[in-house]
Amino acid sequence: MKVPAVFMRGGTSRGLFFHEQDLPGDPIRRDRFILASYGSPDPDRRQVDGLGGATSSTSKVAVISDGRHLGVDVLYHFGQVSIDKALIDRRGNCGNISSAVGPFAVDEGLVEATDPVTKVRFLNVNTNKTIVAHVPTRNGRFHPVGDFELPGVPGGGAAIQLDYLDPGGSVTGRLLPTGNPRDALEVPGVGCLEVSIVDAANPLVFVRWEDLGLRGVESPDEIDSRPDLLERMELVRSHAGVLAGIVEHPEEATASSPSVPKLTFVGPPRDYHRTDGTLQSASDTTLRAAMMSMGRLHRSYALTGGICTAVAAALPGTLPHEASGSRSGETMIGHPAGVLPLSAEVVQENGGWHVPHVSAFRTARRLMEGAVLVPDEYLDDHAEAANPTTITTGTEVPSSC
Repeated sequence: MKVPAVFMRGGTSRGLFFHEQDLPGDPIRRDRFILASYGSPDPDRRQVDGLGGATSSTSKVAVISDGRHLGVDVLYHFGQVSIDKALIDRRGNCGNISSAVGPFAVDEGLVEATDPVTKVRFLNVNTNKTIVAHVPTRNGRFHPVGDFELPGVPGGGAAIQLDYLDPGGSVTGRLLPTGNPRDALEVPGVGCLEVSIVDAANPLVFVRWEDLGLRGVESPDEIDSRPDLLERMELVRSHAGVLAGIVEHPEEATASSPSVPKLTFVGPPRDYHRTDGTLQSASDTTLRAAMMSMGRLHRSYALTGGICTAVAAALPGTLPHEASGSRSGETMIGHPAGVLPLSAEVVQENGGWHVPHVSAFRTARRLMEGAVLVPDEYLDDHAEAANPTTITTGTEVPSSC
């Protein structure tokens, strides 16, 4: 099977972009095609027989279709392609890949360009949330050249503004899935932890660095090299998934929802070394954070995770609010690759909290266009694709351990 595709970088991630109409109509054959495109599943986690980059940031897929019947320009369906499992997790969105949706839509002729900036309004199908991209264009095409620097991406690029409209409750339907800014979570083999679960753009479960025996200065390689620590982290994440009502059982979170919720470590500012070896000063940040992605520490910081962190920092009582010293204004997130600045407006409405919108900036680039080739036999025998999973809500929330 030969399917047209575009290989794009969005933010600090990369992935294949497909037109929905070009993919197999049968969901099982479609997922098998996508998995084979990436070289998944690969028990050695190299994706050597496909286009995947053997990390969670380089194993993502976007499926694009016309959205005019729903009042937007395009529909965007995100998939986190597992590296070692026959699974495509579609429970949440990816902000980095989202930043490439507007440029793709312009270059593919799905939206008429209006130089020098073209607005592309798209609906993320996973979360049913609308995002507006302000795409720099020249001569009717996306213009990627600029001097905006994004930590984790060498060099500069054109700044793409992304407006996330009403990002609260993207997966669970509630900004605070448990109704509380923090909860006590009992995790067998780990103990009782204080956590904050917030769902804005993507659901995150926040824990203190120290509560998992960390100092907040560890590099991604240091954390990824400790299987015992990774196992404890997954136990915390999977049990938080039950508390948030995303899954019914912890085992389900590990098996079918590895990308949602995302476990995130948070604490007050501190000096630490970035992934490029340079020293990051505590004085340039308002909190120190890092997040897990598909069982490994993210080497920078997911944009949806940044949005959720900024929102959580503005919510009284949450762990990010505590870590930032309850300071208002722009949140400067110190992450492994540098600093991510974000501002989030959180207002009280009808007895609860509401987030009207959050804006962020990313860069993107069209890397390659052509066709992906997969033997027909792979669609029949190569992999058993994961079936869609229904998210349930309403799990009872314990007040203490």
